[in-house]
Amino acid sequence: MEFIVHDTLTAMAALLQEPLERRPDALRELLAPMRQAIPMPGDIVDLHHRGGGFRVDADDPRYLPAVRRMIEADVLGQVRHELDRASRLLSGAAQAETLRVMFVLGNPDDEQLMTTVGGYYGMGGAPGWLYLLAWPSEEVIGRIAHLAVHEFHHNVRYTNVEWNPATVTVGEHVVAEGLAEAFVRESSGPRAMGPWSSMVTGEAFERALELIMADFELAGMQHTSAYVLGDSATRNFGQEPRGIPDMAGYAVGLHLVDRALAATGLSAAEATLVPAAELMRRGGVRP
Repeated sequence: MEFIVHDTLTAMAALLQEPLERRPDALRELLAPMRQAIPMPGDIVDLHHRGGGFRVDADDPRYLPAVRRMIEADVLGQVRHELDRASRLLSGAAQAETLRVMFVLGNPDDEQLMTTVGGYYGMGGAPGWLYLLAWPSEEVIGRIAHLAVHEFHHNVRYTNVEWNPATVTVGEHVVAEGLAEAFVRESSGPRAMGPWSSMVTGEAFERALELIMADFELAGMQHTSAYVLGDSATRNFGQEPRGIPDMAGYAVGLHLVDRALAATGLSAAEATLVPAAELMRRGGVRP
């Protein structure tokens, strides 16, 4: 597989030295390759801001040093290295010929980004693309490359296991998140994992587990995200909350995956090829 990691750090450093009035168009140019490949309604600048991206309508003295720090740390080189390694570890699975990676600086004042999702997130569901967004705090900067691996795992899994937005189930979506984190742990150790699967514990976890297992076979992506991301994100999407704590789907997903892997003896890499319902059945987690 060929990975094309766009040099967005150099582009963002240049953008942040432009006059403020030129920055929105500079951002549109930076994101144009992805926008052309993935139809998205509305202005890409507005979508960027609402998704927790750095502001292009206000000066912030923190932005440019953050970008320069990532350039010095060779974050994009780390991303490429970890993706190459993950591709080799998943060599038994079918993979696309080419995958493009777009990384964007986050907004440190965005509460959803910094609090609910721990300072970084990604999207790996679009064919041929990974999208990564982060604010490079001390806790996050060394994990951006592992975030890329998490998202890459989704991309590989759904090259091999069917993902149909109309028929995908809550169980498949939740298990996919847990399995991606299990693969990061298997390939790079527990410290490489994101914070998402450890955010919900105790009674809140038990409540989420009960709700997710009750609706495990509920189909349709218009429903599934609510069980993965939790009520805050669901409200932001203009949908009805389901009583799920924020990010609980990750904790439940990893819990279910760990039970299934322990019972079957499969590695996370091997389980990548197994649909959630079958993995849970083989692991004795669900009939």
